[in-house]
Amino acid sequence: MDEVRQIVTDIKNGKFYPIYFLMGEEPYYIDNISKYIEKNVLSEEEKGFNQMVLYGRDVTIEDVVGQAKRYPMMAEFQVVIVKEAQDLSRTIEKLVEYAEQPQPTTILVINYKYKTIDKRKKLYKALKNTGVIFESKKLYDNQVGDWIRRVLSGQNYTISPKAAQMLAEFLGTDLSKISNELDKLKIILPEGTQITPEHIEQNIGISKDYNNFELQKAVGARDILKANQIIKYFGENPKDNPMVVTVSLLYSFFSKLLHLHGLHDKSPRNVSSALKINPYFASEYIAAARIYPMKKVSSVIAVLREFDVKSKGVGANAIHQGDLLKEMMVRIMT
Repeated sequence: MDEVRQIVTDIKNGKFYPIYFLMGEEPYYIDNISKYIEKNVLSEEEKGFNQMVLYGRDVTIEDVVGQAKRYPMMAEFQVVIVKEAQDLSRTIEKLVEYAEQPQPTTILVINYKYKTIDKRKKLYKALKNTGVIFESKKLYDNQVGDWIRRVLSGQNYTISPKAAQMLAEFLGTDLSKISNELDKLKIILPEGTQITPEHIEQNIGISKDYNNFELQKAVGARDILKANQIIKYFGENPKDNPMVVTVSLLYSFFSKLLHLHGLHDKSPRNVSSALKINPYFASEYIAAARIYPMKKVSSVIAVLREFDVKSKGVGANAIHQGDLLKEMMVRIMT
């Protein structure tokens, strides 16, 4: 995020590079940087003759280089943006000659999504010398909540830990999808608002009481009644609550408990750091570790592996998801 901020700051200050090679598994920042360049480098009057958008599936590297070598008309720069450049992956190394001596009056933006180039080859080294290489890495599940908080903080909003966890659990690590939902909330809620689970439930449609976050909490506290209520709701609403996601999140939870049992220092601060969880939730993990001793945690992980396979239809084709969830809960909590 700091790297993105630096790229944008440089552009705002008129510091341009001849090539921006934007690559990696997470398309959100690639799209954002590319859109920022597209909208802000040239004036509206200059864009007509000096801004070109190409698509990887429709062009060759030779086409891209030919366009990049043109001179701007009545402007200091021309901007050439290549979207979906990953479609050129087989021939991308042909860009090396241009990358070594790029046209100084061209700003070439390569959107190379879901892939990276080989850092051992000439192209990478040439791009490092003459341009900007930005690698957009996918966030881990445990990083999404913090990302949501940082994004909202920069826009004069805050969000409660539970609300951030609900979004992360429901939307996964797709930052574009999360950003879209946050934009909807910002339209409705005034600046300075703290986003709560109630806001999430009312405006995004995620139940604040019946979700995987609340299930994890109930299971961790061995609250059998609450866990069964949530499982019943999941069984009645399977499309919105796929079992494979529930199993995955519980597996992550109990894996962290196993890690916690192995810690010498079980203070909230150390638990938060070692397990890479928000300090707000550390006490829940510590309490759950008291309820589930190490031997039980190991057996629960084995159960979850078994039901992970079943949730994908292996050996359980005729069993309803609700029934599988009930059986799984009985084996976890007894």
